[in-house]
Amino acid sequence: MRILLTNDDGIHAPGLKAMRDALLKLGDVQVVAPATQQSGVGLSTTYLHPLFAHEEFRDGEPFGWAVSGTPSDCVKLAMLELCHPRPDIVVSGINAGANFGINVLYSGTVAAAIEAAFQGVMAFAVSHQYSDDFPCRYESAAKQTTEIMRRLLDQHTSASLWNINFPCCEPRGIKSVSIGTKREIDHFEKGRDPHGRTFYWSGPDPIEHHRSDHGTDIRELADGYITVTPLTFDVTDHATLAELQTRSVWP
Repeated sequence: MRILLTNDDGIHAPGLKAMRDALLKLGDVQVVAPATQQSGVGLSTTYLHPLFAHEEFRDGEPFGWAVSGTPSDCVKLAMLELCHPRPDIVVSGINAGANFGINVLYSGTVAAAIEAAFQGVMAFAVSHQYSDDFPCRYESAAKQTTEIMRRLLDQHTSASLWNINFPCCEPRGIKSVSIGTKREIDHFEKGRDPHGRTFYWSGPDPIEHHRSDHGTDIRELADGYITVTPLTFDVTDHATLAELQTRSVWP
């Protein structure tokens, strides 16, 4: 199996290395990841300046490619230029911090997986919630991720895009859930810089700032479960579209 591994925390992130070590037991792994931190960039793509890629080494051995762009850039560049032949699956992560609820629309980690799905390749976005009392346990999460991937691949499901989150505690199990779509709190921190200029800093977005509806990734992650959610990038409202197509709405 040929596997492309990327992330949004950058090629030096510990979660990426842990995931690479675990994936090597499944097949050949090619790392193509951002050269720098790219959290929260979503599906941003670089058009106004060129991308540069340089090969990274660890202990004298090739490790992967560091790209001066976004996670989406990394996947596209890997698919079109750096990976020959094309990968069979793409894994993005392990991200430091959960990507649940509507955060999946902002997440660079999830965006990389979406870009792979655009390209017709099955993809997995993997994230790990953390707290001061429970830091990310990347090695354990990476090992469990490979088992989750094996099971999903064995099921031959029609889904090609998966979002996996690990809780900030010892997992109680695994649950298949939907994403939560209701945020209750959002805010900016307002302050002044040393020059007296007003700035606005997007506030923290912990899990308690979302509505904890039963059966969602928000609720089950808070209850200590690993959450697995099939995603789709088709954002069409098909029910309303069907209504429009059956009515004489337009002259």
